[in-house]
Amino acid sequence: MAVDAVVFDIGNVLIEWHPERYFDRVFGVARRKALFETVDLHGMNDRIDRGEDFRETVYGTARSYPEFEEEIRHWHDNWLDLATPVIDLSVQLLRALRARGVPVFALTNFGIGTFALAEPHYPFLSEFDRRYISGHMGMIKPNPEIYQRVEEDCDIVPGRLLFTDDRADNIKAAEARGWQTHLFDGTHGWARRLVEEGLLTVEDTCLQTSQ
Repeated sequence: MAVDAVVFDIGNVLIEWHPERYFDRVFGVARRKALFETVDLHGMNDRIDRGEDFRETVYGTARSYPEFEEEIRHWHDNWLDLATPVIDLSVQLLRALRARGVPVFALTNFGIGTFALAEPHYPFLSEFDRRYISGHMGMIKPNPEIYQRVEEDCDIVPGRLLFTDDRADNIKAAEARGWQTHLFDGTHGWARRLVEEGLLTVEDTCLQTSQ
């Protein structure tokens, strides 16, 4: 089936998201392991992605674990250092799609406060035709309702949406709605998929020069 719009996840598709790497660098591997084994920081982040206040959620968690209070506060105070670097080829593909007139959407688990930080820092986040930000929607992937809300808003039948995400559970939920999907495991595979779909040419990508 033809594709009428391409839907990008953001974390680990357009921007790398490996908070453990930051904590390893700043506090050391042993301290990071102790922190992440004691505190469900990714669960905390899910709350932020559902729309809870960024600062209060992080600082409230920090107060609950005084032995790790300093480390946990870094999740808020140094968040841009956690969400880095940009995945350059993915951004190039996004822009190439738009240049070809293909509508490009974002469907992302992202907090209200964290997205407000990220948008001015990463200008390409303003380049989507439509953005579906979980914090503003009050729900996160893979909740089936978030996919339904996208369908209703964009008025495109599910089978004509092509969605890429790095998490298999998010992909499975989209497939259950009838979306076309691509499990993102690297930029070259995603570029090839877009070429195979006839949405881009090889010349639009870095495939020729990077192989």
